[in-house]
Amino acid sequence: MHFQMSNADIFPHNHDEIDFELLGYAKRRQWVLQTNMYGNGSVHTGREEKVYLWFDPTQEFHQYTILWNNHHIVFLVDNVPVREVIHNKAISSVYPSKPMSLYATIWDASAWATNGGKYPVDYKHAPFVGSLGELEIVGCSMQKTNSTKAAVGCLKNTTVSSLDPVDGEEYARLSKQQMGGLNWVRSKHMYYSYCKDTTRYKVMPAECNAQ
Repeated sequence: MHFQMSNADIFPHNHDEIDFELLGYAKRRQWVLQTNMYGNGSVHTGREEKVYLWFDPTQEFHQYTILWNNHHIVFLVDNVPVREVIHNKAISSVYPSKPMSLYATIWDASAWATNGGKYPVDYKHAPFVGSLGELEIVGCSMQKTNSTKAAVGCLKNTTVSSLDPVDGEEYARLSKQQMGGLNWVRSKHMYYSYCKDTTRYKVMPAECNAQ
């Protein structure tokens, strides 16, 4: 299951993207959740992180949330942060900055998602179904444009404020409780971070040394 924000349809050569990806499971029978982000077409530097979920996502509905503003990107599962990308100088050139659309889909990524294709999709179990229990979007409504300059403000209409509703001070940093949840996930459930992949990156991306 792939849940993403993207603007590749408008900016094919310098698109932004923020991803949630459920990669299935292998021998451990624990579902893998991958998060990733690209900014300004920086697709050659994968910024993936992977965690083992502490539940079976096929048994009941769960909440998967992306908070994206000028301060940080936060990925949350059932309101527990699993990753925070802080918008600082080190990552500013590749931080998503342009309006994006929302997508949800199922696609075969077993060529890379399951240990480099070691466990391919078994189509004998098709059809594959993904169900959404609810969908809530809070943010700016923007006019579609292929301008490379980031849009300023929201469209003024009867339902959307002219100010970004998730860019205020209350959304600028994690609470003490949220930081505790984030530390729990990263210490107990995370098993891959691109910032620790010295085989893949001889020189780490700049933001890895800034954290």
